[in-house]
Amino acid sequence: MTEPSLPEDAISRLSTAFEDVREQIQQVIIGQQEVIEQLMIALFSRGHVLLEGVPGLAKTLMISTLAKSLSLSFSRIQFTPDLMPADITGTEVLQENKETGKREFRFLHGPLFHNMVLADEINRTPPKTQAALLEAMQERHVSVGQTQHLLNDPFFVMATQNPIEQEGTYPLPEAQQDRFMFKVFVDYPSFEEEKLIAKTTTSLQEKVVQQVLEADEIIELQRVVRQVPISDHVIEYALALVRQTRIREEVAPDFVKEWLSWGAGPRAVQYLILGGKTRALLKGRAYVSTEDIAAVAKPVLRHRIVTNFAAESEGITTDDIIDRLLQETPSKEGELSRDPRLKKIFAA
Repeated sequence: MTEPSLPEDAISRLSTAFEDVREQIQQVIIGQQEVIEQLMIALFSRGHVLLEGVPGLAKTLMISTLAKSLSLSFSRIQFTPDLMPADITGTEVLQENKETGKREFRFLHGPLFHNMVLADEINRTPPKTQAALLEAMQERHVSVGQTQHLLNDPFFVMATQNPIEQEGTYPLPEAQQDRFMFKVFVDYPSFEEEKLIAKTTTSLQEKVVQQVLEADEIIELQRVVRQVPISDHVIEYALALVRQTRIREEVAPDFVKEWLSWGAGPRAVQYLILGGKTRALLKGRAYVSTEDIAAVAKPVLRHRIVTNFAAESEGITTDDIIDRLLQETPSKEGELSRDPRLKKIFAA
């Protein structure tokens, strides 16, 4: 069965939309170009994002601005230790029906029933509430009693974590982090960017964000992403990156066996390919290259591999390991199957 052909205007539509959205966000957010690109890739791939950064880096403002530029409804949930699942999913209340005079249950929608949901400081709420959010992310519906309520489409969750002040928090286990397509690091701005931030945010300038895309257009572009053709060679490159992170695999390099206690699962391959397809379209191409896979490798893999004590004692991070994997994995066609170590992946 052949894949449906890519609509002729799909490439220009998505790449133009990306540039238009980025232009609107830049009116409010200074810098953070890589973060904005990764958010857009995840959105058009129908994935969710876990953002990590210290307070004051405009994570909330960036996400709310993105929602405005896309004409999507936006909801921010501040996760706290006393937050219950019903506080985010909604609840049933007993009300009187004025027409019949009978009392009946009516479902009141919670803040998850928006297109874009910001789960602020997700690691500060108990596992029960985290699980309710993660179920909604995966199933795209919430269950209350015996009834399932479908969430809005498109549905995009961005959860934030504060890397400092970990006392009294509930860190997301690796299995739950795997539900997020990307883990994105939001870093401090450069000197020039921070200087511009200081100028613009302390003046009377007020920027108006224009709407670039409607919800229906986003859903259509999400479908287009899945129609992008991808060669076996690029799929094999993604597979090679992921399979090398598994310490019990023969193809795992020595540094992986030395520094990792756990590797990435099959979902990593799926998200590498989807992210690569979306990035290719955003860059104006109708085909996926190994460069696209490499570009999304860090946000896809960094929360799916677990370093051991040896790595932590040497100051080795997951990003360091991914960098080395990218350096040592051949990307040109035919090189993977000829590599003495990696050719075992393709052995019958």
